[in-house]
Amino acid sequence: MDLGLKGKNAIVTGGSMGIGTAVALNLAKEGCNVAINYRRHDAEAKEVVRQVEEMGRKGLAVKADVSSYDDAQNMVETVVKEFGALDIMVCNAGINWDGVIWKMSEEQWDRVINVNLKGYFNYNKAAALVFKDRKSGKIVNISSINGLRGKFGQTNYSASKGGEIAMSKSLARELGKFNVNVNVVAPGMVMTEMARNIPPEFLNKAVDETVVGRIASPEDCANLVTFLCSDRARHITGEVIKIDGGQYI
Repeated sequence: MDLGLKGKNAIVTGGSMGIGTAVALNLAKEGCNVAINYRRHDAEAKEVVRQVEEMGRKGLAVKADVSSYDDAQNMVETVVKEFGALDIMVCNAGINWDGVIWKMSEEQWDRVINVNLKGYFNYNKAAALVFKDRKSGKIVNISSINGLRGKFGQTNYSASKGGEIAMSKSLARELGKFNVNVNVVAPGMVMTEMARNIPPEFLNKAVDETVVGRIASPEDCANLVTFLCSDRARHITGEVIKIDGGQYI
């Protein structure tokens, strides 16, 4: 099925690993030029760019801290200069630093909110400035089912993910008249590098919560994100789509 993405230009934050890598490569497979940002994983970022270029697309890796407003503005400007335009923004970069609230430090709270929520604001705003003038664009923000239901030991993470959802709905209202779609993908547990490092009992509990008896792969998430970035989803905006194998229900 041709999604009509050939020649489109995309940014994927946190694209050097996990869901971000899967999204970047899936968009490239559908014909997009793709820029990713990363903070520490230089080798992994270069490998993603190599695979994008191997498909005949333009690839770009930019070292940028998503919590930095200036870094976000500079990255978008760089991508527009290198690719000629920006059509798609996928915000995926995020961290967790868990702990029950009576043991959570101010640093734990601030760091997670600054990366997960302020970071999304930084890149959403930078993209919105471009899309508003072009009267076209797609924004997909990767949240979590824990931004909808809350999670024990994750008040900071759940608050950041819930904030992403509220921000996206507001942005969908603001940008709709400019032909810009803003949607949220809310995964449950996904088999990323982070998931592989959690204790088996927590991973097994997540599997037990699903109705399909498995957790998602990064590619499962990427397929949905890519669809939402296409014009086949042109009448979908302000939505939160769970991809969790029934974990939420």
